[in-house]
Amino acid sequence: MPDKSELVNNIEMPEGMNPEVLRHIMYPENYGKLESPDGTGVAMDDKTGEFVIFTLKLAKDGIEDIKFATNGCQDTVVVGSMFTEMVKGESVEYAKQAVSKIEAKLGGLSPQQKICADMVFNAFIAALINVANLAQGEKEEMHVIKTDESCEIPVSEGENNA
Repeated sequence: MPDKSELVNNIEMPEGMNPEVLRHIMYPENYGKLESPDGTGVAMDDKTGEFVIFTLKLAKDGIEDIKFATNGCQDTVVVGSMFTEMVKGESVEYAKQAVSKIEAKLGGLSPQQKICADMVFNAFIAALINVANLAQGEKEEMHVIKTDESCEIPVSEGENNA
């Protein structure tokens, strides 16, 4: 079977779409859950029930393994996939800086896309907080960060929900 890049290269790209984004839409990386993670973090939108969960394993020199899961939209999956691929094997400090690098790769994000991206990044930060809390002896299964903004797209006046 051809590799993922070859499969994406054989598809006619929609105008303005980054081939890397299309690859992550079609073949998300690092999706799932790690067994016995060092940290688990969740970002949650109480209004919509959307969430992003990160599990990670750390090594002395950085992030040994990382996975995410979400019940969110395609934008959330793409950002989660791109982010985990970018930071796996890197230092935690590099991962904290990767947020701006992902935003640059994605180009101009709509307000809703920015909120989806922020949920991914908040879930990662929550996992790091969980690691720190566990190291201090807290009995915390996961750390949860609730979002203030909803990624739900508001219905314009005159539209109905039917």
